[in-house]
Amino acid sequence: MFCGWLVAALGLTMTRRSCSSRSVPDIAAYFGTKTRYEDVNPHLLRDVLTVNASVLRPPATERCVPVHLTAVIRHGSRYPTVKNIRRIQRLSELVRREAAGGPAGWLQDVQSRWEMWYTEDMDGQLVMKGREDLRQLAVRLSLLFPSLLTEENVMRIRLRSSSKHRCVSSVEAFQEGLQHHWRRTDVHYRHLVDDKLMRFFEHCRGYVEGVEKNRTALLEVQKFKHGPEMEGVKRKVAERLGLPQHHLTADLVEAAFFLCSYELSIKSLHSSWCFLFDEDDAKVLEYKSDLKQYWKRFHGYMISGLSSCPLFHHIFRTLDKAGRPRRSTDAPPEPASILIGHAETLLPLMSLLGLYMDQTPPTADNYHTQHGRRFRSGLIVPYAANLVFVLYDCQRGPRLQLLVNESPVRFPGLETEDAPLYRDVRAAYRHLLDGCDIQRECEGMGGGGGRGPNIEL
Repeated sequence: MFCGWLVAALGLTMTRRSCSSRSVPDIAAYFGTKTRYEDVNPHLLRDVLTVNASVLRPPATERCVPVHLTAVIRHGSRYPTVKNIRRIQRLSELVRREAAGGPAGWLQDVQSRWEMWYTEDMDGQLVMKGREDLRQLAVRLSLLFPSLLTEENVMRIRLRSSSKHRCVSSVEAFQEGLQHHWRRTDVHYRHLVDDKLMRFFEHCRGYVEGVEKNRTALLEVQKFKHGPEMEGVKRKVAERLGLPQHHLTADLVEAAFFLCSYELSIKSLHSSWCFLFDEDDAKVLEYKSDLKQYWKRFHGYMISGLSSCPLFHHIFRTLDKAGRPRRSTDAPPEPASILIGHAETLLPLMSLLGLYMDQTPPTADNYHTQHGRRFRSGLIVPYAANLVFVLYDCQRGPRLQLLVNESPVRFPGLETEDAPLYRDVRAAYRHLLDGCDIQRECEGMGGGGGRGPNIEL
């Protein structure tokens, strides 16, 4: 379990083999926001510190050097929340008490050998694997940006975190990864907790009232939950367990699916619970999860994206300052800003930036036409997901590149270049840079027009 940490601690002097290179379930890429980072980047299953410098793509015709990066990062792998722990408990008790059993080894495992080991005090806390996620990411970013994330720059690297325990643990682990990569024997933590920035969604009344507490906001999720696709999965799972179908709810089916994901992300274990589902089942359950994320945090409602205005403005103020022309006597720009939050932090910001927008939004009724959709939450915001803004100093002026989970993604409307001129990026988002006022958008001091469904999809 500790191999990734030892790699960082020993400074790359040992074989860099992933702890997660054991048997992986065929359904591992369908766990939505409970997906492991290495199942989005499978090359990390072979080497947790693989870095592909070719993802940095300033124009070959210009001399460019990275001068700043801002990274918005999701916390690492975590324990289930209390709600899911209680569902797992109910599922385990039901299977032990009522499942008919059968000759299959996996079925005997889940019915009689699997022990409920999750406790409510775990409640979403970061697991050791989650600390490894962030330590390893810190080392990879150091290798990708060797002039920015350096020991010499340590006092000028800014780190902020959500107050949630899993995020604070993640920002600590990120610093551990950096400092052990620099071969420091003692680790000093230098980060601020900033919920207004990293949990902006709690501070936006228009979002809280219009989406979070609005019973009709997730109507598409509820319709799909009781629709034919989910009923089909429930019927198949009940048959495999030898349970009466009416004893198995959609929530318990999802609990079994999540249990497979937790055992994989926490223990790197191909759990017997995974054998309850084939790939078709996993796609249906992934779609249900994606519907929830889409309508609660993403393009479904305009206010979801607008709620991230404080973070959007913070990022661009930081980039503006880093890209400002300097005299030779001026201090160098801040090399890096590391911001640790949640899937709920990243998704609204990506929505505001116009990323991963499908022509037709996902609904309860169009599952069979959505298999090629761009919005798959597990590929976008797995554990340790990251959105990195790379600012270059180039001959024609500053340029900006976007990386999502260490892969290049082009800015909407600027698709001809990986790293367009920063002034062109600012022009593309001028309407947000000049607007996107949190008081007007979130407190309704200007019409509050962002609370309804997003009709610009």
